[in-house]
Amino acid sequence: MKTFCARANPTTGALDWVEEGEEYDYHQEIARSCYADMLHDKDRNVKYYQGIRAAVGRVKARGERAVVLDIGTGTGLLSMMAASAGADYCYAVEVFKPMADAAVRIVERNGFGDKIKIINKHSTEVTVGPDGDMQTRANILITELFDTELIGEGALPSYEHAHAHLVQEGCEAVPHRATVYAQLVQSEQLWSWAQLLPVGVEGRELRPPPAVGRCAGAPSVCDIQLSQVSPDAFAPLGPLCTMFSVDFSRPVSSAAQSHSCRFEACASGRAQVVLSWWDIEMDPDGSIVCTMAPSWTYPEPKSYPWRDHWMQSVYFLPAEQGVTKGEELSLTVSHDDYSLWYSLQSQSSEGPPSRPCCTCQAHLVVKADSVCLGVSDGSLLPIFAHLLGARKVFSLESSGMVKQVIEQVLEANALKGMVQVLGVRPDQLTTEDLGGEQVSVLLGEPYFSTSLLPWHSLFFWYCRTNLSPLLRPDATILPQSATLWMAGVEFLDLWRIRAPCGSCEGFDVRPMDEMIQNSLDFRESRKAEPHPLWEYPCRALTQPLPVMTFDFRQCVPDQPLNSQGSSPFVRRGCCHGVVLWMEYQLTDDITVSMGLTKPINEQGTCEWSPHRKQGVYFFSSPWDSSGDGQAAVSYNLTFDPSIGDIRMDFSASLCQ
Repeated sequence: MKTFCARANPTTGALDWVEEGEEYDYHQEIARSCYADMLHDKDRNVKYYQGIRAAVGRVKARGERAVVLDIGTGTGLLSMMAASAGADYCYAVEVFKPMADAAVRIVERNGFGDKIKIINKHSTEVTVGPDGDMQTRANILITELFDTELIGEGALPSYEHAHAHLVQEGCEAVPHRATVYAQLVQSEQLWSWAQLLPVGVEGRELRPPPAVGRCAGAPSVCDIQLSQVSPDAFAPLGPLCTMFSVDFSRPVSSAAQSHSCRFEACASGRAQVVLSWWDIEMDPDGSIVCTMAPSWTYPEPKSYPWRDHWMQSVYFLPAEQGVTKGEELSLTVSHDDYSLWYSLQSQSSEGPPSRPCCTCQAHLVVKADSVCLGVSDGSLLPIFAHLLGARKVFSLESSGMVKQVIEQVLEANALKGMVQVLGVRPDQLTTEDLGGEQVSVLLGEPYFSTSLLPWHSLFFWYCRTNLSPLLRPDATILPQSATLWMAGVEFLDLWRIRAPCGSCEGFDVRPMDEMIQNSLDFRESRKAEPHPLWEYPCRALTQPLPVMTFDFRQCVPDQPLNSQGSSPFVRRGCCHGVVLWMEYQLTDDITVSMGLTKPINEQGTCEWSPHRKQGVYFFSSPWDSSGDGQAAVSYNLTFDPSIGDIRMDFSASLCQ
């Protein structure tokens, strides 16, 4: 059976549905998974093992057989922990067939084939009885169904079903309890991520439309490595609140609920953002705790256990609200079966909080005779061009929703009709659409909603090529070119998501490593993947190097572009791979970087733009650099204009 997969197409700026073989979809899922990250999480593994030993011990102390249900078993690690701790039998449920097959091999390799049964089903499809998947209900429930938001992977419905159909009343549960914490803060940096803010242009302030300012947004979470946000970037307005807890040893409800915490504001300011995280207690006494608290909450921040499969959450309030020190406030968290959202009430607030709902759909070289055309998704550059005095300005917005938002911005600033927003694609634009004009300035951020990797924004180049008949011979293209840069780096922690595990808490999990490597070798091993590197500290072990330039003043060539070379290691360290980013040349002397925001210092410290994701190409094996220039990162790149993608190969080796 064939599988249709969505893939960004830089030549059209659209998501194409490409037919792949039946193996492709799950190979990509495995290759881009975080299984290794979870197994490298020592803190998580140790706490689970301690909790499982304690739970098995409590059941045995009651004179009962210890029968375990492990939902979402993955590699079978937690079931093997239970069997090692003395459990009599384990039912390990895993819905993803490739992982279930790997779990069977791992369990057999570790000698637990007679004590652990792998069930390749969703837990809600598991049956109990003489002819069922389970012979009897379990009296120990072990799960790892959590995401950064705690409930986003369907933990509540899974627990609800398990208690009703698969486990005994009063069962032991590992984890036993989860608790969600939240803190109300003022943070211009974080608040700006969810707002369309005023922009100053030539002495005039361009304001967002009132509908956007009033819009409550949508109940979505921004999950980030909050440890990388400095405490100086926000001001607490209240204490860290305990919002709610879930006891997993008792029946769980997935019905919508709300929980409130009342407190006095500890400072005056504007309530804008809620920072949130959770912890899980592995035992009823709460003596074994695994917490997601960010590093700056630790007395010794360096003791913080890094992990990427669980991070912290940022929630934006429906509207910012002024608070006064000493004012009594009530912070409310509401949830359905998959998501959380927050609201703030003061003493003067009336009625219960409602679920936020988006109503606004938003969540240079310019002369007096210029005719400007903007090509980017949701860009304000065409409005800037008008304010700078261009005679006529057009903006292409193929998305009806984005077109509506730009028109709202124009109306809110008394600029209606000053920029003609055209809802057509570049390859459909005609001279008639432009009123018979030819374009003298073509503008682009360039940014497109389908762009995942840095070079996906080369769609601007394809737009420029399609628009060639409508451009004046001397038209200015802004940006005039783009350059792809690279650097070999040592990651502080991100390497863990691709590193093989081998052994985890004494269990041989090499079949999982082999499964992931096979999927990487299927297609993904020679591809970069997008990551917001401001969240993942790294050191550059080579100097930044430009490796390929794309001249937007010319049309996309018919023949491929090739680039080969090497970059010597200049610093000691362990090179985990190569990072890639774009820099755009607006003019001969103005460049905008989508990667490094500052020069790399002598230690190799990198500071990355938070506005775009960069590309990361992981080596199959890390390279230990002595930093003496005797070894280098070699590269071989080919830009294929027929598909708008870059085939790449990077390797580290001794210099010849």
